[in-house]
Amino acid sequence: MSLKNIVVQPKLVKKPPFSVEVPGIEKVEGETIPRRHPLSVNGLIERPAENIGTIYDILHHSAAKYGNAKALGSRTLIKTHNEVKKVKKMVDGEQQEVDKKWTYFELSGYEYLSYHEYEKLALQLGAGYRKLGMEAGDRIHVFAATSAHWLATSHAAASQSMPIVTAYDTLGEEGLKHSLVATKAKAIFLDPHLLPTLINPLKEAKDVQYVIWNTQNEVVQVNVDNLKKAHPHLTIMSFEELQKLGEANPIDVVPPTPDDLCCIMYTSGSTGPPKGVPHKHKAVVAAVAGASAIVYPYLGPGDSLLAYLPLAHIFEYVFENAVLFWGATLGYGNPKTLSDTSVRNCKGDIREMKPTVLIGVPAVWETIKKGIVAKVNSGSAVTRNLFWGALWAKTNLLQMGLPGSGVLDAVVFKKVKEATGGRLRICLNGGGPVSQDTQRFISMAITPMINGYGLTETCAMGALMDPLAWTDSALGDIPAAIEIKLVDFADAGYFSTNKPHPQGEIWIRGAPVLEHYWDNEEETKASITADGWFMTGDIGEFNNNGHLMIIDRKKNLVKTLNGEYIAIEKLESIYRSTTVVANICVYADQQKTKPVAIIVPAEPALKKLAERIGVKGDGIEDLSHNRQIQNAVLKELQQAGRQGGLSGIEIVEGAILADEEWTPQNGMVTSAQKLNRKIILKKYQKEVSAAYARA
Repeated sequence: MSLKNIVVQPKLVKKPPFSVEVPGIEKVEGETIPRRHPLSVNGLIERPAENIGTIYDILHHSAAKYGNAKALGSRTLIKTHNEVKKVKKMVDGEQQEVDKKWTYFELSGYEYLSYHEYEKLALQLGAGYRKLGMEAGDRIHVFAATSAHWLATSHAAASQSMPIVTAYDTLGEEGLKHSLVATKAKAIFLDPHLLPTLINPLKEAKDVQYVIWNTQNEVVQVNVDNLKKAHPHLTIMSFEELQKLGEANPIDVVPPTPDDLCCIMYTSGSTGPPKGVPHKHKAVVAAVAGASAIVYPYLGPGDSLLAYLPLAHIFEYVFENAVLFWGATLGYGNPKTLSDTSVRNCKGDIREMKPTVLIGVPAVWETIKKGIVAKVNSGSAVTRNLFWGALWAKTNLLQMGLPGSGVLDAVVFKKVKEATGGRLRICLNGGGPVSQDTQRFISMAITPMINGYGLTETCAMGALMDPLAWTDSALGDIPAAIEIKLVDFADAGYFSTNKPHPQGEIWIRGAPVLEHYWDNEEETKASITADGWFMTGDIGEFNNNGHLMIIDRKKNLVKTLNGEYIAIEKLESIYRSTTVVANICVYADQQKTKPVAIIVPAEPALKKLAERIGVKGDGIEDLSHNRQIQNAVLKELQQAGRQGGLSGIEIVEGAILADEEWTPQNGMVTSAQKLNRKIILKKYQKEVSAAYARA
């Protein structure tokens, strides 16, 4: 049964409980009894189908089952448009006019490979690697942005029993060198603009012999020449050249076993240096099985997913393999070209592809929501009242189980839905907590938003919401491949005996969970118990329906001067819903009683705020340093905090406005869009101190 045969609405349809205690287990003091999905209470599910035990099996099975159906789609860059404008900016305390360049992209429509064509491509690439001289067990490093060629490289490697090593394309020379040396990778696939980044790491990473560059992007020949000059022993070739090499030299597949190494994934390193997480094929397949038990009944052929999150993130890697198992279609996009605002003479990726499934991180959903709100509020009074009245009415109709919400969707919300292609039937938030207000808004105005939770170490398994068990107060069901228990964290008062619900650190066990960190015994002993439980560092509780909730994170709990803990991520999810906030990092000094907020302002909202209070300025670079603006933004944050139910010590007492976007390129966020708190604080330390002084 596919989602297209069901009108999924943001309401609870299925009957709880959505997790149950494992029978026959005695309670241990300081812990809850482990819980599982009802489907797997008598045994965890480790395969999505009997004949699938490896990632290669997914490729082979899907090609045989779905044949000529669309598997993967990509767009081609036709032209780059550059525009230069003068903006005012504070430089060394003085306002100056500087040039700022905007880049826009002109793209083709989507061109697709069928399942048969995709399998053929992957097998040819695998044969190409073998012809170069690689063998089963040799490792291929993947250092590139998400694309069809990235995924094809991973399946090519699997077809010849070669593990892949993944690293974010924004990792930089030091991180890249670390992963190359530690894993002894023999080949590397990368985007062509990253070729210069290889020169220094390869002075120490002596095992690398083959460099394959992605032809979905243009190469600068001098970069190839410089790399070859620095390392004459290298064989450097394009993706197409490797494919042709394999086509001319076909070879039988060397399929891996479930116990063979599939990948070594490096964490994004938001709280320290990247750690290598090795996963066997059976772990990734179990993750596909765990997710499939919850969402496979709703998804299948005819559905399409827009893929743009980093494939170096286990969540995206597992989900894309799951999409292939389900027989749906993957269309590749880019964070820079998702919307129409960043393209010229074409549609953005979302409207061009018209996906039925969209996955995003909190920052993406906040941007979408604020864009809709800005458009609605710029309309006439009639338009505004109609929209907000319809949103209120739909919420109440669904809560009371009354008909009529479908009429509101067709009449009032139709244009809003068209902004995301008009075919979205479900969207999924991952990578961090989204505010309850934003989840409700997207769910009512566009399509139900479900939540997912997991870690690199657990193959993204932790929680996944069943679309018919929708809630805005919890994360969702436990995937059928894992079990979870809560363990006391006494320092902050989280105990398995707490009422009305037990609370504690979330521990996860099952086939998707790593067995050890790569070449890191100390971290392994600190994170994994002898009987296989992974200690997540997240604080959770189960509600009355058996849904998992995350209420804190050990690493982001800060004890302030008054001796009470502040949960940084919880505060950020609430403050992020403020219209003027594009991104936010809350900081709490242990020597102070309250936190402050460092924010990247949303420019349109910032300009409207400036207009409302009578401050003149041209844009973020100009307005961010104005004291009146800073005070006005602080008041909006404080109001949002009170409305969100925050206590007095959780209300920020200072606001610092950044005058530049936080990107993986400038190091403020990771490729998975997680905050690099240390780097952010270091950059804005002076402003933070000043904000505390004013408070």
